[in-house]
Amino acid sequence: MMKANFKNAIISAVLAALVVMPIFGLHLERKGGQNYIEPHWNLVIWGFVIVLVLQLLKPLLGKHMARVQAPRLPEVSTRMRMTLLWLVIVAAIAWPFFSGRNAVDIATLALIYVMLGLGLNIVVGFAGLLDLGFVGFYAVGAYTYALLFHWAGWSFWEALPLSGAAAALFGFLLGFPVLRLRGDYLAIVTLGFGEIIRLLLVNLVDVTGGPDGISGIPKPTLFGFELTRTASQEGAQTLQQLMGIEFNTMHMVIFLYLLALCLALVTLWISNRLIRMPIGRAWEALREDEVACRSLGMNPTKIKLSAFTLGAMFAGFGGAFFAARQGIVSPESFSFIESALILAIVVLGGMGSQIGVVVAAILITVLPELAREFSEYRMLIFGLVMILMMVWRPQGLFPMKRYHEELKQ
Repeated sequence: MMKANFKNAIISAVLAALVVMPIFGLHLERKGGQNYIEPHWNLVIWGFVIVLVLQLLKPLLGKHMARVQAPRLPEVSTRMRMTLLWLVIVAAIAWPFFSGRNAVDIATLALIYVMLGLGLNIVVGFAGLLDLGFVGFYAVGAYTYALLFHWAGWSFWEALPLSGAAAALFGFLLGFPVLRLRGDYLAIVTLGFGEIIRLLLVNLVDVTGGPDGISGIPKPTLFGFELTRTASQEGAQTLQQLMGIEFNTMHMVIFLYLLALCLALVTLWISNRLIRMPIGRAWEALREDEVACRSLGMNPTKIKLSAFTLGAMFAGFGGAFFAARQGIVSPESFSFIESALILAIVVLGGMGSQIGVVVAAILITVLPELAREFSEYRMLIFGLVMILMMVWRPQGLFPMKRYHEELKQ
């Protein structure tokens, strides 16, 4: 047993060294007009040693980790749960008025990922359909608002419903080719869909602006009044001029945060209601066993299409808000890494767990900002965390609670 464990530890350490070597062991240095590769073996050796030691101690660590109790939400009554929910909402509303601009911007970005994570949670967590091209729906929503503004002069509030509808339409159309697919094959098709959307955005230069994207997208208004220094239309008043207050850029930052909070809460409320409805029960039945789902008289075609359509709709809303917040959209913002990040939020939080998705979205957005000195190794650390989660906590941070009863002996 010890011999086999030592052999596996050596193999794992060698593989880790080979993976780490191009990243940490070989540095490209420029001297004069030529480039040189300078080896730095210290980090490679340390990585080899760390993996070797961890693999040797894995049996012992496994025994101790098995005794560690997984974090669970405490059992509270319905009344207490609603009270806590309202306290959190009130705290979230009041928080930007006591924080700096950078903190509010990060929180707004986290809320966008909350919307996207809750949308993908419908497809992956509730229905059990692996989707690696979710960023395609995100891009459709963003470009729908951008194009509606440039072609027809639509405002954010006019384009928001249509952005969600356009993304939902794409989700509905994507559902048809994948009706008979599951698992890896489904993931490959959805991955191809996301890449096709990105390539179309790059190559349709006359429509989408190509790699440069579309700029000059206006921010959302409040009751038709802009929160800018001067109104975009001659003779119009801004909200600050109407209220007789001095212009401050922080007003728009706070407004965008509150708007993102409202959209995230609406998404959370709708998805929470959906999972309690018959369609939500049908998603769970499809996820657990498609054959049993058919035997109960359910139509898997309609169930899959509904999951793809509703999940894509929330991504479209998030994309429209992203376009309004950034003021510019380009294909670079909708690469595969975004799909992987959104999927990681669902897996990290716990598939099917709405609270887990919210917590994971906040953690994945906030933690990299708190550790900017390690930004060069962000993806490496991120991958390591996901591997550790799959080994020691595969059900996620806050797994979905499933009610069950046991027969007494």
